Amino acid sequence: MNFLEKRKLAKTAKLTIQQAIHVVNMRGDLMDKDDVDAIKHHAVALSDAMKGRDHATLHDRLNALAACLERHTLKHPVRGGALRENFEVLVVAIAVAMGLRAYFIQPFKIPTGSMQPTLYGITATSDVQPTIADRFPLNLVKFAITGDWYSVRKAKTSGTLGTALMHATDPSVAVFRIGGVAHSIPKDAIVDAYGTSTYHPSRRINAGDTLWSGVTHRGDHLFVNKVIWNFRKPRRDEVMVFTTDGIDGLEPGTHYIKRMCGLPNETLSIDPPHLVINGKRMSGLRGIDRVTAAQGLYSGYQWAGQFNSINSKRDLGPDEYFAMGDNTRNSKDSRYWGTVPLSNLVGPAVVVYWPFTKRWGLIR
Repeated sequence: MNFLEKRKLAKTAKLTIQQAIHVVNMRGDLMDKDDVDAIKHHAVALSDAMKGRDHATLHDRLNALAACLERHTLKHPVRGGALRENFEVLVVAIAVAMGLRAYFIQPFKIPTGSMQPTLYGITATSDVQPTIADRFPLNLVKFAITGDWYSVRKAKTSGTLGTALMHATDPSVAVFRIGGVAHSIPKDAIVDAYGTSTYHPSRRINAGDTLWSGVTHRGDHLFVNKVIWNFRKPRRDEVMVFTTDGIDGLEPGTHYIKRMCGLPNETLSIDPPHLVINGKRMSGLRGIDRVTAAQGLYSGYQWAGQFNSINSKRDLGPDEYFAMGDNTRNSKDSRYWGTVPLSNLVGPAVVVYWPFTKRWGLIR
């Protein structure tokens, strides 16, 4: 037996022992005790033979273990064995993913437009014509890449168009009734719909009429780092995710995303378009500077809510943070409902993982 043959024999013996361990671990509870003991016995004998230089003995014990595995594992076949093993692997993968979500990173979906144009929530574009990319199956590919989905919403019943209300759990959707039946369209489309002669409230609608057609943009999906703030303090200019529990004026049990503008023990005010901290205009931070520049879709920091003049100020306590959306003309934030307690902080948003638009990647 030459060197290559000996090396191949040793490698095969090692793999066979690993297979024996795998069989005992995965199927031992379904096998007879005598069968399990037989596999263990032959595996130990083969392991001992690998430590010596008698390749004839090694070959014999390898054949003995292989025959034992074949005899005992086929003697008691496991129904759906491959499916069972794949299922067990899937369960482990799910457990690992849940562990990561619970302790390290958490996926998060932007629900509204308060951070635009830095991050986009769920929006809609009305009255666009479908293209070939909006037809099956290309529409699936388009959605997987861009998150855009073309649809047509038609009236299910006849009746008068009721007053639109916001959806109880989805802020991107408006709900209204026609003939007692609930209908929904994107919230962005309400202004367009009510602005036409066809869809004024109380207007007569017939079953089959088109209520809305267009493209829904699913918004940015991102990962939140739940660990980093355990090792350092939160920093100004980070995009912060926090829970709404215990904050007056906010529905509990949900998450918000804003930019961290004020830190503990600071005094914050607004001198449009500037953010003022302890009497000084803030500069030198990429995100805040972008808002302050008021270029493109950014409008600068503006008065709103309790901050309605240059004299409006807020003194932050030792565990309070001031949160503001980059879309300051359309953001309900700390200017309205106050500060965010330290205990509510989840972590900074670090990366957009879907869809694959120009905002994909690290969040600034």
